[in-house]
Amino acid sequence: MGRFEKVEKARDLKRPNIYDYINNIFDDFIELKGDRCGGDDSAIIGGIAFLNNQPVTIVGHLKGHDLNSNLKVNFGMGSPSGYRKALRLMQQANKFNRPIISFIDTPGAYPGVESEQKGIGEAIAKCIEDSFNYTVPKISIIIGEGGSGGALGFGVSDQVVMLENAVYSILSPEGFAAILFKDKDGSRKEEAAELMKLTALDLFEQGIIDKIIPEGDLNSNNFVYDKIGNHLTQEIQTLSRLDKKTLLHNRYERFRKY
Repeated sequence: MGRFEKVEKARDLKRPNIYDYINNIFDDFIELKGDRCGGDDSAIIGGIAFLNNQPVTIVGHLKGHDLNSNLKVNFGMGSPSGYRKALRLMQQANKFNRPIISFIDTPGAYPGVESEQKGIGEAIAKCIEDSFNYTVPKISIIIGEGGSGGALGFGVSDQVVMLENAVYSILSPEGFAAILFKDKDGSRKEEAAELMKLTALDLFEQGIIDKIIPEGDLNSNNFVYDKIGNHLTQEIQTLSRLDKKTLLHNRYERFRKY
């Protein structure tokens, strides 16, 4: 399978979104809204839930399953309000000693004029900066597209894992081709995807991610729900045994090595 075929699989509207994972893995999810600066964002959601009786905080990107639902959530492209909302929830999790789980599925942060005016770069940068200082376990899961700074805003964690048909890259293959090849019609997107090495296997071999989670039968998502639930339960228990100084040191070194 070519790398661009993986991109198409990652973009498939039938793939589970963050609500599907929450409803099938966690219990008693309470969604929290607002950035406490007067805004909210439907493209980024977050809240508190239980994972096998362990309270956790969840943040992540939301994509729809059809055109209408995607229009409502801006195709998973977060705004400054969304990242500031997530930042507030992650800071709250750190204060109350709750592990943080982030689900990444976005082609990138929303690049519009209003987004720039309200400080999208600063909002993402603050999410990244603070993630190096949380003294609670933090795990990121790339469930579909992991694109650009919009993905990296939730990507600084003790562990970063990907589903086998997910992708993670600095931008889309179409954007890469347009910039490097001056490609105006998308005819070189497959070539760009091959050069970018954006698949789960590519990134695992480079040491950028820690684990690939198989997706199993594409006609049934129960397999992947079980895999993710078991993985999160086990890794949170392991990370929780570390003292705070070691947790922070390991997280810092994980990203310093590349």
